[in-house]
Amino acid sequence: METKRKTKEEMDEVIECLQAGGVAAFPTDTVYGLGVIYDDEKALERLKEAKGRPENKPIPLMISNLKQIESVAVVTEKAKKLIQKFMPGAFTIILKKRENVPAYVTNGFDTIGIRMPDDDFILELMNRIGKPMLVTSANMSGMPTGTTFMEVIEQLEGRIDMVVKGMCGCKESSTIVDASTDAVKLIRKGPISEDEIMKIVEEN
Repeated sequence: METKRKTKEEMDEVIECLQAGGVAAFPTDTVYGLGVIYDDEKALERLKEAKGRPENKPIPLMISNLKQIESVAVVTEKAKKLIQKFMPGAFTIILKKRENVPAYVTNGFDTIGIRMPDDDFILELMNRIGKPMLVTSANMSGMPTGTTFMEVIEQLEGRIDMVVKGMCGCKESSTIVDASTDAVKLIRKGPISEDEIMKIVEEN
């Protein structure tokens, strides 16, 4: 497979690739992401294959607007406060998924991780596609997360359809918080600290 190189100015071609079931890597506000359109099961299988093994953990859903969250997940009051404070940004929130979300999207889990990137290119890309995307880190499983165009090429050349050139934001993966129950938990440390999160959760 030829891995095509594109620039952000060639968004039309990136959209065509994704709409045709392609797997594309692109810079985000955190690290390089590897994504497919969320309701394309075959594309999701190709993404998992590209990373070198089936992903047992669910791949986060990337959204372009806050209304999309309530269409796929149950949003509690605590979750709503966190969403309003930290989205868009380097923040992934885990919520209970709605029944209309296909099981393959979450690998059979009853929860779904959701992130809204603080990145104009990705937001416009999804807005023009009109759907969220499933986006994971752009690397082979077990290898360092790609944060530059060349790092992604070195690991995924010939395994994915397209790579978009560009620079990542903070070079650190997002903070992950589980807000699917009353007890909000920090799952992965990231740019947003646990203290910042708990401060918002505890506000009246």
